Amino acid sequence: MKLLITVIIYALFITYLLGAVLFFIGNKSGKKQALLTAGLMVKIGFVLNIAALIVRAVIAGRLPLANSSEFTLWFTVIIVALYLFYETKAKMREAGGAVMLISALLIGSILVLMKGQLGEAVPLMPALKSPWLTIHVLTAAVAYACFALAAGLAIMQLAKAETKITDGSIHRIVVGGFVMLSLTIVFGAVWAEQAWGNYWSWDPKETWALITWIVYALYLHLRRRLGWKGKTASIMVIVGFVFVLFTFFGVNYLMSGLHSYA
Repeated sequence: MKLLITVIIYALFITYLLGAVLFFIGNKSGKKQALLTAGLMVKIGFVLNIAALIVRAVIAGRLPLANSSEFTLWFTVIIVALYLFYETKAKMREAGGAVMLISALLIGSILVLMKGQLGEAVPLMPALKSPWLTIHVLTAAVAYACFALAAGLAIMQLAKAETKITDGSIHRIVVGGFVMLSLTIVFGAVWAEQAWGNYWSWDPKETWALITWIVYALYLHLRRRLGWKGKTASIMVIVGFVFVLFTFFGVNYLMSGLHSYA
């Protein structure tokens, strides 16, 4: 089973990366066939991503939510689901290259940093045997995915002189991510009180999640009060996503704390 999921993840990485390349080629050259093939790669990747989660669930004997590689698979499958919804709603594929590249790099991180987690599952520690695990982790995955999609849109908005990507669409996605991140922090605090007897312990993951929340709150505040739009707003959305990535990767691999298992 470890070989199977490894093969699926390699195929997933190649599919997302190929999709990104084809999107960039199609959007640059205007070739419809490249864009159509890129769209097909997204859908194939989405199916492979779901397959990886199913295989991982079989290996672990539980819903795969307990370590970095499992979270990353949820992270990417939700990014792609949100992108497909956005593409259908907005009827454009300008952001496909950036969004698929982000997804490919996230899957690549499993192969580089987390390959050891693909084997037999380690039994859950007692604190993780709670319904809050599913609620907290999936809420975080949705929040991160919203921020990833918003960053992808912001990158393409900055990269192209003429674009159909609007500040309003980026803003709405960030608002969705902000709401979900707020819920993630609240759910985590309630779970922490039940598991360890206190709502907040300034664990590195908690601290950086709060810092990330503040960055996006600042973006929302400045956009509302000062009318930030265009280049300045897009840069801040991208900076916010850098904080998201550090909250996930930096904290997991550079710091220790209550979330070290993740």
